[in-house]
Amino acid sequence: MAAADRLHTLVALVEDKPGVLTRIASMFRRRGFNIASLAVGRSEKPGLSRMTFVVEGDEHTVTQVTKQLDKLIDVINVTDITNEEMVARELALIKVNANTATRGEVIQIVHLFRANIVDVGAQSVVIEITGEEDKINALHDLLEPFGIIEMLRTGLVAMVRGQSNGRSSDGAGTGYHGRAQNGHKAESDASSMSGAAPAPADQD
Repeated sequence: MAAADRLHTLVALVEDKPGVLTRIASMFRRRGFNIASLAVGRSEKPGLSRMTFVVEGDEHTVTQVTKQLDKLIDVINVTDITNEEMVARELALIKVNANTATRGEVIQIVHLFRANIVDVGAQSVVIEITGEEDKINALHDLLEPFGIIEMLRTGLVAMVRGQSNGRSSDGAGTGYHGRAQNGHKAESDASSMSGAAPAPADQD
């Protein structure tokens, strides 16, 4: 990562329908943007999902990412919350070698990180840990000498603290692309959409 580059956290509200993730991923690929992590799940609004992107780049790159996401018809709202007060968490499952000779030491490390053992095998255990990226990286480093068999990380999910819902103030009310907050395009008056002239007044 270049000196001016850093990781930015973007949160987007998108329509929950087939093909949305593919279109967003294709945009990143075409533009050459680097995604460090991506997490997506249903939001509090029916029919809408919330995505958390961690994007690597300088301020110009992240501005371009935000603008390109904003152009996609399925994206209702996108906000860079990197400089906001936020809660950010990631979940990881780690399967590590743990035989009778090493299992006690592995369990001690798990307890130290307030993680959980969710599966026990004859020669291995599966560990679940939730926290910030640095915490998960630290646990990974301590478990690596025992032999990590498999690891799965969800990617970061993030939320702005307090009353804010993560949207910029100018995104309140009607969202981007002229869509209302429920994610659907605001409907115009039927006569204005059709371009028809108003009906003439009744004549005697």
